[in-house]
Amino acid sequence: QVQVVESGGGSVQAGGSLRLSCTTSGLVFDGFAMGWFRQAPGKEREGVSGINWDGRFTYYADSVKDRFTISRTNADFTVYLRMNNLKPEDTAMYYCAAATVGICPRSWADADKTDFGNWGQGTQVTVSS
Repeated sequence: QVQVVESGGGSVQAGGSLRLSCTTSGLVFDGFAMGWFRQAPGKEREGVSGINWDGRFTYYADSVKDRFTISRTNADFTVYLRMNNLKPEDTAMYYCAAATVGICPRSWADADKTDFGNWGQGTQVTVSS
């Protein structure tokens, strides 16, 4: 049985930092790309960041470029999302998911519906102004 567990969320003030972790089990971790998504109340889920199976390619949504950094440690079956200079608009539930293949999708428009499975329960990030 595949399990995906996120941690590291919390409440911070604008300008602060958090590091999210996502640990998996029951999955051939180094065979799949991994992604972070977020969903704010009343909004659709959006892709935030992704990383290929070997870590050599990463994707970032424009809204988080130069502030967020994704990384992975295959030996520990874990992917991380370092978030710096957080803004109130980053407030959302953050989800981790394993892709269905080893590389990130070319389009992230509907990637959460078509390219990712095995989702975690999410971790809440709240940024106050």
